Amino acid sequence: MNPNGILARILRPVARAVEGAFRPGPYYLPVTGGWLSADVGQHTNWWQLGYLPEGGARSAIVEACISAYSQTVAICPGDHWKLNNKGGRTRVTTSALARILRRPNAYQTISDFLLNLTDALYREGNAYALALRNDRYEVSELHLMDPRQSLPQLANNGEVFYRLQGNDVIQRQLGGEQLIVPQRDVLHVRMRSERYRYPHPLVGESPLTAATQDIVAGDAIIQQQINFYMNQARPSAVITSDREFTKDQTQELRDRWEEQSKGINQGRTPVLGWGLKVQPWGVVSKDAAIAEVLKLSDQRIALAFRMPLQILGIGGTPFASAELLMQSWVALGLGFALNHIEEGFGQLYQLKGQPEEYAEFDTEALLRSSLKERIDSLVKGVQGGVYSPNEARAREGLDEVKFGDEPRLQAQVVPLSAAQQIPSAPSSHSMPGVPGESGATPAKPSQPNSADAVPAKDQHANVQRELDNLRKSVARARRRFTTH
Repeated sequence: MNPNGILARILRPVARAVEGAFRPGPYYLPVTGGWLSADVGQHTNWWQLGYLPEGGARSAIVEACISAYSQTVAICPGDHWKLNNKGGRTRVTTSALARILRRPNAYQTISDFLLNLTDALYREGNAYALALRNDRYEVSELHLMDPRQSLPQLANNGEVFYRLQGNDVIQRQLGGEQLIVPQRDVLHVRMRSERYRYPHPLVGESPLTAATQDIVAGDAIIQQQINFYMNQARPSAVITSDREFTKDQTQELRDRWEEQSKGINQGRTPVLGWGLKVQPWGVVSKDAAIAEVLKLSDQRIALAFRMPLQILGIGGTPFASAELLMQSWVALGLGFALNHIEEGFGQLYQLKGQPEEYAEFDTEALLRSSLKERIDSLVKGVQGGVYSPNEARAREGLDEVKFGDEPRLQAQVVPLSAAQQIPSAPSSHSMPGVPGESGATPAKPSQPNSADAVPAKDQHANVQRELDNLRKSVARARRRFTTH
């Protein structure tokens, strides 16, 4: 195949807004990665002219952002949930989705599957997986496909099909032919769609496109520095003189200097003549400026990924705890990534959606190493009546305990509607029972309030009566003791 045919094959899926129509650049290269500007892309032999794709090189900050998302999503366990008749939810463990969320296929774990799916989503803007069904027409296997070789296609009547390639395992199992499958048998998770990606709105765009200029600027600075140091372009010192030297004399002086200070003679003291002076070459402030530009470029790339700098460990105001840091990231970008993948599974399995039936990845795994924050939240949940003791223990993998199945609250926590029905403490003049009557238990007098306060004269008489009774009781006890 000639070079023009290869280029046309690469640019055909992405270089048109309408089938067969020309569209000006920039042009995305799905196979090699990177972008071609409008000026460069107009040349069909752009690589022969010395042009390179922009943003095609790997960047450390880009890898850090994408790895943070993919690795974090991979450690969050997923479950299939349904709404129960009590208003809560019940975990479904026997459905096809529950089995896929434990084992997607025969050669990948769910962690490996989610790791590569999320990586493709943020790197290419699209993630594709072929769904194979069993005899009951349930999705029993999911196989990731290469997003740079896969693409949605539209039929004349608007039905959506997918051309899938890039998985050697599934292609060998199915005979090695190109796969054209309907939409119902494809898990497609995509980012925001752009109008210039055909077919719109079925193709997503990676956040890398928003950070292309920063990636290109960072790559150019780093490449320049690599060439600078590889060529050893920075001398350690400069030799100056007021005399004028010919070209041969200059070369002779340079050779004599290197002979006395280079290799095994490094560190020795050269002897200079002819009025030569050595001026050390100090570190200029340009290096600090380059470092600031690279730092700003990294921050802008992290901003495009909605990634807190604290997650990457490159600065920013530290959070008070790991829980607050994770909550901030969930609110910024991680929560969207998890929900987006959950909705992709929901569409494939035709779930009703929240709150009736849905898939969910548990973010509590992010606090697996934060024992203090995890235990504090469980203690507050139990004391607040949200969890029963056994439910809290189950979250930590502990056995159930007796009488721990029911949530509990303190006695003073009552609803407002029942506050008026709570009986107040009896006052001293309305004590139940009649004194001297058998079976009557005198009640403890309550503190009188301002509404029915007992007069001071009656209070004194009551106290005096109690003292007289106490003296009589002591006298009777003393007589009994002396008689025996």
